[in-house]
Amino acid sequence: MKSLHCLHVTSACISAETEISAGLRREKGMPQRDMLRASDVQGAWAIIPTPAASDAEDWNVDFSVDLDETARAVDQMAAAGVDGIFSLGTFGEGATLTAREKRAFIGTVVETLRGRVPFFGGATSLNTRESIQQMREARDIGVDGVMLGLPMWCQPDLPTAVRFYQDVTAAVPDLAICIYANPEAFKFDFPRPFWSQMAELPQVICSKYLGIANLVADLRLVKGRIRLMPSDGNFYGAARVDPENCTAFWSSGASCGPNVSLRLRDVIRAAIRTGDWGEAKRVSEDVAMAVRPLFPNGSFAEFSKYNIGLEKERMNAAGWLKAGPTRPPYHLVPEPFLNSAREAGRLWSSLSKQYAEERS
Repeated sequence: MKSLHCLHVTSACISAETEISAGLRREKGMPQRDMLRASDVQGAWAIIPTPAASDAEDWNVDFSVDLDETARAVDQMAAAGVDGIFSLGTFGEGATLTAREKRAFIGTVVETLRGRVPFFGGATSLNTRESIQQMREARDIGVDGVMLGLPMWCQPDLPTAVRFYQDVTAAVPDLAICIYANPEAFKFDFPRPFWSQMAELPQVICSKYLGIANLVADLRLVKGRIRLMPSDGNFYGAARVDPENCTAFWSSGASCGPNVSLRLRDVIRAAIRTGDWGEAKRVSEDVAMAVRPLFPNGSFAEFSKYNIGLEKERMNAAGWLKAGPTRPPYHLVPEPFLNSAREAGRLWSSLSKQYAEERS
């Protein structure tokens, strides 16, 4: 499937390498949107990789993004019914792509989706100025927001973390932000005072949120101004804790096939409406079982060392999306860990087929 974006990488046809201003968006017939709010963040949000060409493990490759597969995958994500898409985080390989590759990828996604679902690109970098530049470029291409983590060099203290988000929102006041709250990646534990100060920034509308141990306290601090989004594996528990505010989740598993994530969304919505949580619990347990092999020895810390390679191997094994190889320097992963990731992909694929049969 070809997107409206020219997918063959030549100097004449990568439209994503030119800025798509608001005027150009109108010329292309792409919808204009007001900045999203927390209340707009609902349902299942897929986190997608940046599909890689077959030779992407070679550091000598000039352009490593498979734009054909990018267009096909996001088109099918939207057609399947996901509620939003995040990209260019960890296994999206935002840290290993060139600026040219990022622009081409974002442009392809924007032109393929054409506003059917919200799309957040990634703008995490090593410093404030670079993140601001990436945010502005992504905004001009046409994203609805950015998924943004803290700079990854020195371990930040609380004032540094807060000031970073204050500065980027002041610099790009017209772009929504999803905080990428991963303590392993950013060497920051996102304490309670952080969330109370983030709630004062209207551009911060949601957060990719890990675990639910501190969820009740953090929900109280954000006062409904930020949608705290647990993973697909934690969505059931979060919805039981606070069904009014826990109405959206992120899913890397959606890139193994969105059917499972959509089933989880729908059964939990039904449970909130009816009060019968039996089916929602069953589906949540199915999801947990399918995800478990992804974590070496059950350790999130160990998984985080090889996150990119493990997630992409899971997706490749599931077969719904061709994530391709991992870009250097993160392409070296212990083979036993890769085998477990492949098993996780096969389990997700099997679960997707099972749900399709149950539905029919």
